[in-house]
Amino acid sequence: MSDDISIPLISSGALNDLSGVRHAFFTRQGGVSTGIYESLNCGPGSGDDSECVRVNRERAMARLDVLAQALVTPHQIHSATVAVVEGSAHEGETLQGDALVSGTPGVVLGILTADCAPVLFADDHAGVVAIAHVGWRGALAGVIEATVEAMTELGASPGSITAVIGPCIYMQSYEVGPEFPDNFPDQKNENYEMFSPAPRQGHFLFDFSAYIFRRLHALELKSASRLPYDTCDEADRFFSYRRSRLAGESDFGRNLSVIFLEN
Repeated sequence: MSDDISIPLISSGALNDLSGVRHAFFTRQGGVSTGIYESLNCGPGSGDDSECVRVNRERAMARLDVLAQALVTPHQIHSATVAVVEGSAHEGETLQGDALVSGTPGVVLGILTADCAPVLFADDHAGVVAIAHVGWRGALAGVIEATVEAMTELGASPGSITAVIGPCIYMQSYEVGPEFPDNFPDQKNENYEMFSPAPRQGHFLFDFSAYIFRRLHALELKSASRLPYDTCDEADRFFSYRRSRLAGESDFGRNLSVIFLEN
């Protein structure tokens, strides 16, 4: 196989510096889907043509010079459920949860997002990687902490883990209602600065990526960082659930992010 240079990807310098670890945050560009799913929609759970989704996922893996069968993505449910993956994509497709962990080289862990955050984790010394689909419900339920715990059970050490928050909805695009801050009753004071008044009276803007970063920072990892991309604001680059809803569209595409250990 050879890289398809028509498919752009985004990477993190912090993860690029690690030995034996590869990763990618794909954009919506470079696929075959049309209409509201244009073009690199990698979500089997969308209403897109299944053959287009299959080709898109195959193209994304070819961009990384790996087989499409190596890609594992779970059925995501906005939970704190983590699965350890050792087998093939066919086994992985039946998984239900929101985070995947592996110490097996060649298994590509993938997460699909459309405003929620893909969070990638790696301990290159222990040879353990993980990926999490983090929405506010999953973050509040503890998916970040559960992912790190699952990594440690495979031999990783929190102080050796690098974590990166990928493209997600940013504060300027994330308006929430007056009742939304009440979802964080046990953390209301410490998370107060995560909310700013929105132009609409009584509403707030929620700094979602900052909230995730705070939870990562509390785990005392080797490093935690976030990429400066707003999925809702950058229509040409990313799929967005919120932007699709505001436009009155019936569905939305899914952005793919992956991490894996080299063979």
